[in-house]
Amino acid sequence: MTPDEMKQRTRRFAVRVIHAVESLPGTRLADVIGRQLLGSATSVGANYRAACRARSKAEFLAKLGIVEEEADESIYWMELLMEAGLMKQTKLAKLVQEAGEILAIVVSSIKTTRRRTGSRKA
Repeated sequence: MTPDEMKQRTRRFAVRVIHAVESLPGTRLADVIGRQLLGSATSVGANYRAACRARSKAEFLAKLGIVEEEADESIYWMELLMEAGLMKQTKLAKLVQEAGEILAIVVSSIKTTRRRTGSRKA
C-alpha cells in the first residue's frame, strides 16, 4: 500500500467513525465516549499524514507510534460502546476490523523501518 493509499484509507476510516458517532443516542455517556472515539479515530489519519512529512526516521517512527496508539485506542472505545449497549456489534464490527487492519499495517511499517535503520526505538 502506498502512502497516498494509506492516507485515503485512514481518512475514510475517520469519516465512517464520524457517521457512527453521529448515530449514537443523545445520552451523556454516549456523548463522552463518542467524543473520545472521534478524537482517536480522526487522529489516526492526521498523524499518519504527519509521519509522511517527517524530517527524519526517528520522527517518522515517533509519529507512526502515535498512529499505532490512536488506532488501538479507537478499537477500545468502539468495544466499550458495544459492551455498554450504546451501539450494536453489527454496526461497529467492520469499523473495528478496519481499525485492526490499519493497526497491523502501521505496526508492520514500524518494524520494517526499525529493521532497516537498525533502530529499536524512535
